Amino acid sequence: MLRARRAVQKLREYRPPLGNRIGLRMDFNENILGASPRVLQCLRELTLEQLARYPERGSVETVLAEFFRVRSEELLLTNGVDEAIHLICETYLEAGDQAVIVVPTFGIYELFVGATGAKAIAVLAKQDFAFPTEDVLANLNDRTRLVVIANPNNPTGQVASRADLLRIAHAAPQAAVLIDEAYFEFYGETVLDQSGRLPNLFVARTFSKAYGLAGLRIGVLMGAAEQISAVRRIASPYNVNAVALACLPAALNDRRFVQGYVDEVREGRQRLQDELRSLGIHYWPSHANFVLVNLGQQHRAFVDEMRRRGVLVRDRSQDPGCEGCVRITVGAAEQMDRLLAAIRETIAEIGSVKGVPA
Repeated sequence: MLRARRAVQKLREYRPPLGNRIGLRMDFNENILGASPRVLQCLRELTLEQLARYPERGSVETVLAEFFRVRSEELLLTNGVDEAIHLICETYLEAGDQAVIVVPTFGIYELFVGATGAKAIAVLAKQDFAFPTEDVLANLNDRTRLVVIANPNNPTGQVASRADLLRIAHAAPQAAVLIDEAYFEFYGETVLDQSGRLPNLFVARTFSKAYGLAGLRIGVLMGAAEQISAVRRIASPYNVNAVALACLPAALNDRRFVQGYVDEVREGRQRLQDELRSLGIHYWPSHANFVLVNLGQQHRAFVDEMRRRGVLVRDRSQDPGCEGCVRITVGAAEQMDRLLAAIRETIAEIGSVKGVPA
């Protein structure tokens, strides 16, 4: 009888609640406005011939290399950041290896680590989800082959300092150290300038958030040329589709649109945090395009009442250290007007909340 590998049999399927998402989508950290109008124009101009050909990513990688100020050989386009994470795991992990992951965080890390037969070593964030630098360092050993850190972190919105990230990379030369900068645009700090200098440091970026291209599934992995060459060996040459490749340069060229959206999100983030404070709801100041709040035992009622008002938010109460927590995506001004009104109405409906700091 055919059976999947033992490592796969042990995995829990990662199933985000994507079904029945009718309403204002403040639950998946997407760009609620959508991509630049230039992307839509690019879609309109696609030809049947372009769709009939196998995609060629090389020329777009050259454009991206110039955009990120790295060499072309230090960069690989991927099918979203998810594939970048998967490729890193498949390139460097074997059964019996260890991967250090700071939790709570993006659940796909543990999934892809486990699929290789390696063991995920979960390091719990400190009080108020502060980054546990010393605990990460204490968990490094000769079996550590991967350290993966989301910065800013999802779902907490917290960050690790540049100095701490580089300290970890230097402390684990035998391990791939992947910094997932999916929310970079809303934060502004990076270690990308070091990714070509430290042979074990990788940086992943996505075009799903600030650029509004989540549906096209396109991301990028950057690192030292020798290591990117190794990762490229197991990547399909056709991993990024022709539509995404055609549209990405148009999205990159409209910097005014992207910066305008980022500025609105930062303003909206402050408005949301001010409103939460005025309502007595505990939250963690965020560096991303979302805010994590603690609603205690009323978190489920909050999610349900917000949905009834046509606003979707994400229950994160099952994440380590996140009991009673809900994550709320931040959007542009008009969306924030609707979101804040729904929050006020919901709190009036369910009564005061008793969320407490983690």
